[in-house]
Amino acid sequence: MSRIIRNRTIVEDPWTLAAQRTQLPHGSGRLIVPLERWRAERETLRHSEVGVLLANTEDVEAIFPQIADRPLIALQFPTFTDGRALTQAVLLRNRLGFRAELRAVGDVVRDLVFWLGRCGFDVIVPRADQDLEACRAALDEIRQAYQPAADGQTSAWTRRRSSGTTHSGPP
Repeated sequence: MSRIIRNRTIVEDPWTLAAQRTQLPHGSGRLIVPLERWRAERETLRHSEVGVLLANTEDVEAIFPQIADRPLIALQFPTFTDGRALTQAVLLRNRLGFRAELRAVGDVVRDLVFWLGRCGFDVIVPRADQDLEACRAALDEIRQAYQPAADGQTSAWTRRRSSGTTHSGPP
C-alpha cells in the first residue's frame, strides 16, 4: 500500500488505480478506473466500490450524472503547471455538490498542495519523489486566504468587511 494525505493526515491508501486494460482481479477491493473503462464496464462495476479517474480535459458538468453516485472521483494532473483539475474540483464541490472523496493524482508536487486543499480536494496523492510530511504541512502554509474557495475557509476580505475594519494602507 502507498501512503497518501487524507483530510490533512498521512494514511495508507486503501484504493488501487486500475489501468484501462488490466484485468480486474475478483474481490479486488476498492478500485479507481478511468472514465472510459467506467463507461464500458459500468454494469459490471456498478455495485462494486469503484471510483472514477477523470482527465483534466473532461467536462465535469456534462458527465457528472454518470458518476455522481461514485464513492470517489480522482482528478488527473498531467503536469503540475496544468491547473484545469483545480477548476474541475471547484465545479464538483461548489456547483455540483459532490461530497464524496475528491482525490488529486498525477504530477502533484508540494507547491500545488495548498491550492488543492483550497479547491476542495480531501485526498492528495503526491508524486513519489515528494516528501509527504512537507506536503501535509503545505496545507496550512498560508494562513490568510483573500478569496473564497471550496474549503469553506472565510476569506480575509470577508472577515474584515464583517468586522467593520477597512484597509488604511497607501492609496
